Amino acid sequence: MKIDKVMRMAPVIPVLVVHDVAHGLPVAQALVKGGLPALEVTLRTEAALDVIREMSKCEGSFVGAGTVLNEKQLDAAIDAGAKFIVSPGLTKPLAKAAIERGIPFLPGIATAADIMRGLDLGLDHFKFFPAETSGGIKALKALAAPFYQARFCPTGGITEQSAPDWLALDAVLCVGGSWIVPAGEPDPAAIEARAHAAAKLGK
Repeated sequence: MKIDKVMRMAPVIPVLVVHDVAHGLPVAQALVKGGLPALEVTLRTEAALDVIREMSKCEGSFVGAGTVLNEKQLDAAIDAGAKFIVSPGLTKPLAKAAIERGIPFLPGIATAADIMRGLDLGLDHFKFFPAETSGGIKALKALAAPFYQARFCPTGGITEQSAPDWLALDAVLCVGGSWIVPAGEPDPAAIEARAHAAAKLGK
């Protein structure tokens, strides 16, 4: 599967910071029931790789790894079962490694130079990050104009309230959202309800 299809699975990709492996499966089940199958587990916790393994047991889930910074983390995520890779930035070594391994890859960009470097590597789908502090919707509109072939997943500071404005942009296929699964003990019913609402956002 290509990253384009992953980005089109739902209007929101939940960005997940999970500290307890036991939370992995119930959170994934609630999100998938709510209509959000593509799940980004960030490698920000010691439990992250095991969480990817647990979430991958959920039928209908498509689990990826986020906050991947280098080739070592890339391989560890793939070994854990990650089906796509998200990075906060774009480096040539990581991009080349992801391309060589044939895994859908969504690198982070914030500037025109970042996008040009990605295009030189054969990439045209990017994570606009951190979205709000990098200039928000006005900045992405300005970047998307000359790079008409590129498509984006804005992430960082996006809320349930602001997501529709981002999704209204032609160049935006989805957004990354952390509001769907807040920190702490998960409430599966509440997560499923927020997922249902998120799945209805967009064009």
